[in-house]
Amino acid sequence: MTQHDILRLGHQGDGIAEGPLFAPLTLPGETVSGTVEGDRLRDVRILAPSEHRVAPPCRHFKACGGCQLMHASDDFVAGWKQDIVIRALSAQGIEAAFRPIATSPAQSRRRATFSARRTKKGAMAGFHGRASGVIVEIPDCHLLHPDLLAARPLAEALAALGGSRKGEVSVQITLSEDGLDVLARGGKPLDRALEVALAELAGQQRIARLVWEDEPIAMRTPPGQRFDGIRVVPPPGAFLQATAHGQAVLTAAMIEAVGGAGHIADLFAGCGTFALPLARGAEVHAVEGEAAMLRALDGGWRKAEGLKKVTTEARDLFRNPLLPQELERYDALVLDPPRAGAEAQVRQIAESKVPVLGFVSCNPVTFARDAAVLRAGGYLLDWVQVVDQFRWSSHIELAARFSRAHI
Repeated sequence: MTQHDILRLGHQGDGIAEGPLFAPLTLPGETVSGTVEGDRLRDVRILAPSEHRVAPPCRHFKACGGCQLMHASDDFVAGWKQDIVIRALSAQGIEAAFRPIATSPAQSRRRATFSARRTKKGAMAGFHGRASGVIVEIPDCHLLHPDLLAARPLAEALAALGGSRKGEVSVQITLSEDGLDVLARGGKPLDRALEVALAELAGQQRIARLVWEDEPIAMRTPPGQRFDGIRVVPPPGAFLQATAHGQAVLTAAMIEAVGGAGHIADLFAGCGTFALPLARGAEVHAVEGEAAMLRALDGGWRKAEGLKKVTTEARDLFRNPLLPQELERYDALVLDPPRAGAEAQVRQIAESKVPVLGFVSCNPVTFARDAAVLRAGGYLLDWVQVVDQFRWSSHIELAARFSRAHI
């Protein structure tokens, strides 16, 4: 056992000592001991704790890999997440005005992917353990909405019916206003007997929709989500913000960022998280690579009342971004790309004259890279707001506004 001082936290939430050595569940300023294995410390003991260390509220924390930062105070985590964004921007030579961080409350996650496996006695479901492939059951999880946590036995039941002893079934369960929206992958190939058994299980539970791999099994009623009160039925497995709180904060940020615009393009639009609320005050063109999500968006728009015109376009914005001449017709843009960012599209925006851009990102590094391209093209970064809807994890989201000062 050797003694080490923890200097900082890495992007994955591990403490880092000189070396560098990565020490899980430690905090900056702590003195720890442990056994060095490669670049990691094992069997870590806290010799001198940080003033920011707190008792984790969840009894599963040490074993479960779902949360990384439950041992740190909320104020510390908020500051650490904001500092990651500040440092990512600083590496690109960018300073920004930061708004207060918005953190989703405990027990508010409305979607989870449970890992489930058949056992000799039946089945088990939970999350993978810390740095392991072992499933940890989490009956008292503090992260998930109570209704979602109550659905964990459903994942066990699905594994018992359609899992194998050799592999795991991945069961994604999403809360909808009509019941549980369930997508299972990795189980046995669907045959008639399994299909009947799954349909019977769906009938016994409050399941709005059950899909096995890509095959619909049962749909008691279409599982709806609300985007600022506008009902949409997303396709199975479609992207959805992790919490209703986070969705509301990001939506308000985008409405503020592009407020007053008459014609808006929403790029990487998904099922309409931002496009539909924005259509209350502007005509919106929604562009998304997945046609099924656009069909859901269009269906929501057609059934809603009081919205302005919304058009859709299925387009791969990584390979075929909108060009400057196509962008000129819009007063504002909204971007919500995946973790890879929107480099190809941002380069075209930087050459355009669109005056205002609202940007949502789930990766501070690619956001900073894209922000540098926009800055080089003449945009100013007006403000940034960190949104922590993945509470107690190392995951960070943010909203930002860019504008051209001379337009």
